Parts: sequence; C-alpha cells; structure tokens
Amino acid sequence: MDADSGLVHTVVGTAANVNDVTQAHALVHGEETDVFGDAGYQGVEKRDETQDIDANWHVAMRPGKRRALDKGTPMGELRDELERVKARIRAKVEHPFRVIKRQFGHLKVRYRGLVKNTQQLHTLFALSNLWMMRRRILQGAKG
Repeated sequence: MDADSGLVHTVVGTAANVNDVTQAHALVHGEETDVFGDAGYQGVEKRDETQDIDANWHVAMRPGKRRALDKGTPMGELRDELERVKARIRAKVEHPFRVIKRQFGHLKVRYRGLVKNTQQLHTLFALSNLWMMRRRILQGAKG
C-alpha cells in the first residue's frame, strides 16, 4: 500500500500454507524507503530475495517478547512506544480490507482455485482504490 495516497499497489495471492515472509520481495516496487510489516515478517531483511531492496524494514516484535518487556525501565518503555508507533502505521493498511468487506460484501471466500480467487482479489482491490479516490475523481470531472 502506498503511504501517500492510501491506495493498494500490489496484490499477491498464494496458497494458505505459504508464509508471508516468502512473498515480501513481491510486495514492494522498489521505490520505498521504509517498509512496515507484522511479526510474520521477522527475518525479512536477512532473506536472499530482499537483499537488493534498499529500504528500512520495520517489523513488529513478537507478541510474547513484547509482553516480556520490562516497562518499568526507560529502555523497555521506549521499545514499547516504538512498537505502538509501528502498529499505528500498519493499521492504515487495514482500510482497503474494510472497503472490500463493507462496500463490496466480500466477507467469506469460496475456494474456486488459486488463479480465480487471486483475480477476484485484484478486481476487488482495484474497485477499492476507485472507491477511496471517488471524491478526487469527481472533483476532477467538475473542475
């Protein structure tokens, strides 16, 4: 997702048994300076396929490690606040999913094959981008 516009720029559909971190290289287009990911992307900066991506990877701490932080110390408090900031930034990615679920009613997925389901996701995210930009599009048509 693009941080400036809030639009989805890449959608990758995989089987359910494929780990998120294996697709990280396919989700970035190369112009990013910072990339934020949840705890499922731990170790992404060490993977061979992401070595040529010149971006700062900000990956969430595992929930157990975050609970184990000593929030009584300044360092523990600072690390917890850093995790909170990362979570706020990652939360913005959830908005297109809300649009797909609420505006377009895509709540449950019927498995029709990986290709067809991925094509449906591409279409839904394209419609979601149009929905989120509808006011700007209409202003451009008026003016």
